Amino acid sequence: MSTIPQTDLSRLASDIKRWGAELGFQQVGITDADISQHADKLKQWLAKGFHGDMAYMAEREGLRNKPDELVPDTVRVISFRMDYFPDEQHTAERLQQPEQAYVSRYALGRDYHKLIRKRLATIAERLREAGGEHCRAFVDSAPVLERGFAEKAGLGWIGKNSMLINPKAGSWFFLGEIYTDLPLPTDPPQESLHCGSCTACLDDCPTGAIVAPFQVDARRCISYLTIELHGSIPEELRPLMGNRIFGCDDCQLVCPWNKFAEPTTEVDFSPRHKLDQADLLSLFAWTEAEFDRNTQGSAIRRVGYARWLRNIAVALGNAPPNQDTIKALEEKLGTVDAVVDEHIRWALQRQKDESPRPDRQ
Repeated sequence: MSTIPQTDLSRLASDIKRWGAELGFQQVGITDADISQHADKLKQWLAKGFHGDMAYMAEREGLRNKPDELVPDTVRVISFRMDYFPDEQHTAERLQQPEQAYVSRYALGRDYHKLIRKRLATIAERLREAGGEHCRAFVDSAPVLERGFAEKAGLGWIGKNSMLINPKAGSWFFLGEIYTDLPLPTDPPQESLHCGSCTACLDDCPTGAIVAPFQVDARRCISYLTIELHGSIPEELRPLMGNRIFGCDDCQLVCPWNKFAEPTTEVDFSPRHKLDQADLLSLFAWTEAEFDRNTQGSAIRRVGYARWLRNIAVALGNAPPNQDTIKALEEKLGTVDAVVDEHIRWALQRQKDESPRPDRQ
């Protein structure tokens, strides 16, 4: 346990927030390490099987509830918020342009993991210099209930779509944490603004993944289907995915709180390789070498070339019939693997089917 006087700890807490602002974070909050309330909700979510193929969620459940087992003697969790909302070049209008590709806004720029982790590591080192024996930074890199800690630390509240919502910034931001053994003064949670009677996110979810307020069945979520799922996308969900090839923003696009979001000033989060303007056929034509080159330093790299093509094939199957599309699909058959071929054949059947479909009206 730290022997640093309380006055020094208060001063250090103020320094942490100043350091955060200097390193590009829009908000910093500090809370204790008790996450039991959110851990109970996670247990219920896992019991329903809502995590799908994300076995790691269940395998490391215990560590999420016990921060001091992940980092010894943890008594405080420092949460950091960094906004990523880009300018309006990439809008919801793309969802109404079926030949165009929709990539989730968070993935348009450079991968946030390394950028944020490097900056948090700088602060963690300063905490060690100030007397903290155990201080470790995390950015989606360990079993951390980041939204739960961020809510407790006053960075916002968890909305009906399970996203953390801030009254001044909406939900277009990344989160990062530092676990520490320093007993810093804590911050209060946000005032109870919350979602009220609004059900926009539930009503607008393309696949009905938000099965009830605050409950998301990942097995139906397009972000899960396009990023986490390694095998075949359930056929009944494919027509509902539209042109979304990596992630989904629909529940954020309709959230009233996001009207307060300001464009990010972080240059690295600006769209790269014109992914905010790309059409499906151009991206489907990438070779594996082009995919590796164009996704270097991007969160998109994690899905790999095969899943990238699988996702685009589904989107092409949802696009209006076109001979160029049929030709591109046929040329890719047999070039990658059986899963990609399955989705290409599905897309070809859709492209060659002249009968009206509800999702084309």
